[in-house]
Amino acid sequence: MTSKPDSKTTSPQSQKPAAGDFCRRDFLKGAVAAGVVVGGGLGAFYYGYEKALGSPVRVGVIGTGDHCGVLIGAINPDFVEVKSIADIRPYSIRRAFYGDHYSDDALKFKPGLLAKYGWKSEIQACKHVKVYGAYQELIKNAKADGLEAVIIALPLHLHAEAAVAAMKAGVHVLSEKLMGHSVHECKEMARTAKQTDLLLAVGHQRHYNILYTNAVESIRQGLLGEVHYIRAQWHRGNMPGNDTWQPPLPPDVKAKDPHGEELVKKLKNWQKELDKADGRDIDLWRARVDQLKAQIADKMVEADKYGYQNQQIKDASGKVLYNAPPIEELIRWRLWDRTGAGLMGELGGHQFDAAGLYVAAAHGGKKQIPLTIAASSGRPLFPPDREADDHIYCILEFPAPGYDAKDPLKNRNKIGVQYAAVNGNAFGGYGEIVYGTKRTLLLERERAMSIVPDPTGEKISIFTSKGATLDTQASGPVDLAASKSAADADANLGYKEEIEHWAWCIRNPAPENRPRCYPAVALCDAVIVHSANISARESRRIEFKPEWFDIDSDETPEGIAPDLNRYKA
Repeated sequence: MTSKPDSKTTSPQSQKPAAGDFCRRDFLKGAVAAGVVVGGGLGAFYYGYEKALGSPVRVGVIGTGDHCGVLIGAINPDFVEVKSIADIRPYSIRRAFYGDHYSDDALKFKPGLLAKYGWKSEIQACKHVKVYGAYQELIKNAKADGLEAVIIALPLHLHAEAAVAAMKAGVHVLSEKLMGHSVHECKEMARTAKQTDLLLAVGHQRHYNILYTNAVESIRQGLLGEVHYIRAQWHRGNMPGNDTWQPPLPPDVKAKDPHGEELVKKLKNWQKELDKADGRDIDLWRARVDQLKAQIADKMVEADKYGYQNQQIKDASGKVLYNAPPIEELIRWRLWDRTGAGLMGELGGHQFDAAGLYVAAAHGGKKQIPLTIAASSGRPLFPPDREADDHIYCILEFPAPGYDAKDPLKNRNKIGVQYAAVNGNAFGGYGEIVYGTKRTLLLERERAMSIVPDPTGEKISIFTSKGATLDTQASGPVDLAASKSAADADANLGYKEEIEHWAWCIRNPAPENRPRCYPAVALCDAVIVHSANISARESRRIEFKPEWFDIDSDETPEGIAPDLNRYKA
């Protein structure tokens, strides 16, 4: 059943904010000007949690690859104490401790545990942090190690398996998005959280991004008028031979693979730079050389022993066009259907989540179940070295305020969402445009929010960050815009606040204290993403069923019922 606006709440379309009305965007600008900073940011002040915990939550980190480096960089030691980490790749373990030294930009976002906690060496760090290979060992020893919670940043196909195991072991969970590899897995995670009475948060960080909160408040107050259309995109310049989702494989793991030779050649060149370096440059090049050695050491990983499989691409006659060993499925997991969910799972999930926030704001804050989705995808650019498509486009329909499925006139009262994620051309970057009858709202690359008067007029900048932008799904260098002034307030991407609030909720257990992206919210986003992939794969329009969004229902888009019995004790 589609949610309807609360009859006691004034429709946002009928509201006309007075000149003196309080708005969080105004509060934000005033707070920044006044220097109001709590724990290094505005999160606690802005989202209503407190800095003081008594003691930080003791956490294990599972999966310390590319994106986890960003999460480690967002940790506030006042809220979280990392007690253990688990990863099967030497490269990931190295970066977890030392950060990503491939560029200054990467290190800004991925500084590593030593920098976060002020440890002088890995030896000192290991006095505080246990290191595991298989994540199952970390969970098995969670209570013995004094863990209260875990952060999961594994490849997508392992989210449910690890989260269910962790909650059964008695610890809270923050899992990276997408929630799960399928809707039935998402429901299994949600049901386990309910049965164990533990917190399960999912990392859709836009719920903690101040710009997005301002955008939602602007819509809720009726500043845009009636919202009727949303356009979103995530465009990237990835091309064959220059694809952030296809990072280099270590040498000697695959015959005739040029990437391993490239790493060896790069190591020789970097060693030369280290040999001739002096002063501070010695530390810089030593860190880069050691990191590259760890990346090459990934060749020792026996990925098949951890469940990774051989992948083959065949033509219509059965001829093998491309062969990927298990280590390739591990390192390039986003490219394979068994381990990832393609562009929709990695990129579209963010913006469907944002669209859901905008639509809910138009309904006075009530989360809405979408009506239909139609998607198309293709692979016009990349060769047959993957299963993931390099383009996907879709149209998603939500009910607008006043929608009535049984009324032949009111059932056409909809909010349309048009979305595209493409490779091969990065023009426009990523962001969303929300069209209202009075004004248009733009969210650009998570760092600028603007409002354009309708029908014509100059853009009014509401808040712009001169700080960094980050493609969090990329394995390559990040896009960093240098700050022009120390007084400029960065638009925080929300990772820090997400982790802080999760920890605060753990320390302050109460029904009303729960993460902003709790299971029911994250499940909605997952249903949309997986339905989009089914629509694109089967070339058909899908009508959403309310049961798919119900944690207690066994109905799912893929037709597989949740089954907690399949998880080992």
